Amino acid sequence: MGRGPHVPVQNALSGPLTGHVVIELGSTVAGPFCARLLADFGATVIKVEQKEGDAVRAMGKTKDGHSLYGASIFRNKKIISVDLRTDQGRAIVRQLCEKADVVVENFRPGTLEKWGLGYDVLSAANPGLVLVRISGYGQSGPNSRRPGYGVVCEAFSGLRELTGDPDRPPARTAVSMTDCITGLYGAFGAVMALLDRKRSGKGQVIDCALYEAAFSFMEPHVPAYQQLGVVARRTGSRLPNHTPNSLYATADGRYIHITAGSQSVFKRLAHAMENPALLDDPRFATPDARTAHEDEIDGIIGAWTGSLPLATLERLLDDAGVPASRIFDIEDIFADAHYRAREMIAMPVDPALGPVAMANVVPRLSRTPGRICWAGHEIGQDTIEVLEQQLGFDSAEIERLVNDGVIYDGEGAGGVVRTHLVSSEV
Repeated sequence: MGRGPHVPVQNALSGPLTGHVVIELGSTVAGPFCARLLADFGATVIKVEQKEGDAVRAMGKTKDGHSLYGASIFRNKKIISVDLRTDQGRAIVRQLCEKADVVVENFRPGTLEKWGLGYDVLSAANPGLVLVRISGYGQSGPNSRRPGYGVVCEAFSGLRELTGDPDRPPARTAVSMTDCITGLYGAFGAVMALLDRKRSGKGQVIDCALYEAAFSFMEPHVPAYQQLGVVARRTGSRLPNHTPNSLYATADGRYIHITAGSQSVFKRLAHAMENPALLDDPRFATPDARTAHEDEIDGIIGAWTGSLPLATLERLLDDAGVPASRIFDIEDIFADAHYRAREMIAMPVDPALGPVAMANVVPRLSRTPGRICWAGHEIGQDTIEVLEQQLGFDSAEIERLVNDGVIYDGEGAGGVVRTHLVSSEV
């Protein structure tokens, strides 16, 4: 299993967001992913978690009781456990928010207001606060109070209708794609709001709806329906109106995706296939003609790929400058030289898991790169540290809050003192 080289240890957060404090509320994927992006680039992210743990800790695989997904999505964050169901717990969170630059939440609309943590309350004490609100259907509209997970809102967005093969029900990707898209928009919105705050001195609310984030990826199909009445449907591995652009079987039972829809690339493909006559065939001579005869051209290309093993096809297509790739699985990725050279798989050292692999920081900044400083902490591991440093609580107050069940310090649930090694920076 290939592993990229480690770089010198870096235990301190750094990056363009250094000095900004983010409070992460909510759970599962979209909110934590949004805050993780901010943490990767230096923000001090304080995640507020219930004693029972964020639901994302139960998603994906575990090892010896430790969430492998949590190791990645909670990386670079301070994890505190505060019971938001209590008045004292909500008071603590309100104090943290009133000192923060950004709050990220993904509760159902109205929940923060019910708890006395609405933007009107928080911004009265902290006018520069940026509040990122992630929800299924947005903060307004007839569906706003409906519960909405990413995949459900993906269905509502129209994107799910386009996913999969035309002769089968709509498929899904085996990751929380719409949650991640929305989290990315949320982080982008937060950074834009912070830039505006430098000019205006004022914060604002970022309203991120899961369905809208997914719907934004329907961009080519919106005007096509309005102008032409075309209802987009599933096309399997093909990309409509860009032919050839599909998946083809190889002689050794593998698959390769070839993209050659543009005229210049199609010429290169025809020569790689040693079939330049394709360029003179009126069915394939232009992009529009190929789209009109996609079954025929895909059949010709499929017959060619089916006669050769994957490795030979990869060499021929690469030599010809035709964009193509085998369908990588995770085992292929760990063995790949390019992933290794780019250090795209980071390996921070976790005290319980040892070196734990995760996707490295994206995007890559040349002067102020983000970095991974530690893997995700345990529930409540940083509660005492944060309350002491951020709010000035003394040991007697903390002990009282622990005894009253308002806060949880991680004891008895695998809470450990950790040392952290960074594997790489981007």
